[in-house]
Amino acid sequence: MDTNQTVITPERPDSLDARVLIAELQAELSPHYPPTSRHGYSVQKLIDQGVAFFVTRYDNAPAGCGGIQLFGTEYGEVKRMYVRPQFRGLGLGRLMLSHLEGYAREHDIALVRLETGIHQEAAIRLYERWGYVRVPPFPPYFDDPVSRCYEKRVP
Repeated sequence: MDTNQTVITPERPDSLDARVLIAELQAELSPHYPPTSRHGYSVQKLIDQGVAFFVTRYDNAPAGCGGIQLFGTEYGEVKRMYVRPQFRGLGLGRLMLSHLEGYAREHDIALVRLETGIHQEAAIRLYERWGYVRVPPFPPYFDDPVSRCYEKRVP
């Protein structure tokens, strides 16, 4: 019998748990990408840009995070999505994507986009299995050999 409890709650990006998760994500990504290919928002930029930010807790432990920035009524963009290594394989990434898509739908947004790096193979598999299709770079992204852009229509 599985008694683990998973919850996703809105949280400020500058909370302690969110800061730690974002720092871990940055530490994981930095060795793989040159500075010009690192597009992740800082904690302050997440706040300044009004990104809706969420933390996933698994048995009360911070296990992951993710955000979505709404661009008018045109689309929402996934930002700073991350699951800690020890919590991977539990479906928390799918849960967060579903949550972010639901947030977009609640705000009458039917298109969700994201940018990720080519070395994030597990994330790419997740996005593609979840129905995201690769698209040309959308602003502010540019044609970059270590970057991939995706989008999905959310009914």
